[in-house]
Amino acid sequence: MSQTAIITGGGSGLGQSTAKKLAEQGINIAVVDIDEEGGQETVEIVKQAGADATFIKADVSKEKEVKNYVDQTVEQFGSIDYFFNNAGISGSGQYFLDTDIEEIDKIVGINLLGALYGMHYVADVMVKNGGGSIVNTSSSAGVIGQDTVVTYSATKHGIVGMTKSMVAEYAKDGLCVNAIAPGPTETPMVKQYFDNNPQMKENAEQGILQKRLGTPEEVAELVTFLLTSNAGYVNGDVIRIDGGFTNTK
Repeated sequence: MSQTAIITGGGSGLGQSTAKKLAEQGINIAVVDIDEEGGQETVEIVKQAGADATFIKADVSKEKEVKNYVDQTVEQFGSIDYFFNNAGISGSGQYFLDTDIEEIDKIVGINLLGALYGMHYVADVMVKNGGGSIVNTSSSAGVIGQDTVVTYSATKHGIVGMTKSMVAEYAKDGLCVNAIAPGPTETPMVKQYFDNNPQMKENAEQGILQKRLGTPEEVAELVTFLLTSNAGYVNGDVIRIDGGFTNTK
């Protein structure tokens, strides 16, 4: 029986690159995104790589839509073996006291509640089936403090706590849960943030010891390794992939 992965935020960036890598291993993909055009593009990429895929439109900040993408995946593919819990937004890049409450609510809803809802419903399926592997997307802002991203940083620190605590509760049931902490990476989300805050791009590149942004393909390699390889004894960890960005912080 073929294996299946759910990828949230699968319509672009890290999600799309990871979908392609997993598909090359013959893994079926449920592509979850609010962006239908991007999601369908990923479905075609997966099918061209030789695996099956379906697109499920969802706003992950809404619990019922999260439950629906999990239910639809099980109905279509029969199981959930892997979960890349990845959907997220960065925000406007304003200092915290200048940030609207509506923006704070939106970032927390998508980045943290969306990840918690996904974890709740996917892990329930996995535990009942004897286990599975999950990678959560945190950030360099989830392991250090950074200016202009206070709310985003709060949610990404929350992802770290969720990762570690899920392992404390469910590793004994076959659940493997890790988090990645990417530094600035060439994704549409990061590009939009830098377009809104040009000085931050220069600051980021200067702060990265390798003097360049990461690529989605590099992150996808790490996610694929954590999900599908013999890395099962790596559990509850937060792995930085940031070109040395947080190395001295």
